Amino acid sequence: MKNIIIIASLLFLNVCMAQQEAQYSQYMYNTMTVNPAYAGSRGVLSFNGLYRSQWVGLEGAPKTEAFNLHMPVSYRVGAGISVVNDELGPTHETAVDAVFSYTIPTSVNGNLSFGLKAGAHLLSVDFEQLAKYQNEPSDPNSNIDRQFSPTVGAGVYYHTDRFYAGLSVPNIIETQHFENSSASIARERMHFYLIAGHVFDLDTDWKLKPAVLSKIVQGAPLQVDVSANFWYKEKVTLGASYRWSAAWSAMAAFNISDEIMLGFAYDKETTDLGNTSFNDGSFEFLLRVELFSKFGQLISPRFF
Repeated sequence: MKNIIIIASLLFLNVCMAQQEAQYSQYMYNTMTVNPAYAGSRGVLSFNGLYRSQWVGLEGAPKTEAFNLHMPVSYRVGAGISVVNDELGPTHETAVDAVFSYTIPTSVNGNLSFGLKAGAHLLSVDFEQLAKYQNEPSDPNSNIDRQFSPTVGAGVYYHTDRFYAGLSVPNIIETQHFENSSASIARERMHFYLIAGHVFDLDTDWKLKPAVLSKIVQGAPLQVDVSANFWYKEKVTLGASYRWSAAWSAMAAFNISDEIMLGFAYDKETTDLGNTSFNDGSFEFLLRVELFSKFGQLISPRFF
């Protein structure tokens, strides 16, 4: 059974064209991580922190921490910073990006935003850890310690007070890793994200928000997440989502106040991996804290 431990490692080291971006169930609350055009769109200083532990019980399984801070710096310009830490077996990746957006009003309620982000990607790989489970010798000098590569991403985001849609590429640069190593070559692939959502009034207390996220990358199956969340009195959100041929998710979020929201998600795999005794599912926790903007806009509950 110990060989199962290295599955997550092999996903990165040997499946060179697989999806490489971190995965999120609460993507509807973590939009700036996948689309830079979202920066500043909430009209306030907004902090978002997310922690995800995937396939709990499987040693070396993915763990992700994502943090972003953004705000409007003028009526049309937004800015922020995004930090994502991603661990997968013996690999550790950190991406730090500065994010900018420019918004053009298209109607009384409609806004079209264009976003750019640029920053650094740091990759570390401990080949000694991988060799330990493969019972093969490893050269400590082959380890990679915070190897730098640049990142550049772009996106477009349209939203009203009821609807949003966006298209983005978080990283355009296809960096090739392990150029001077005997290990398998791994190349970053461009990931295309399409997101959309709408808010419907069911009655005076309940609102419904269906949303979708689609991720496309060369060499990997199309990923489609479809979700439906119910919002009660703008305080409590309950919902579920389905990741095509991968997992079901249950979600809940609580607006403790107009400034603070807590979110939780649990994923259950529908694949063979989900039926194993050493996989207890995936857990995700989210915290959002928002403050008044310098433009005098009051905080009001927002579903996206």
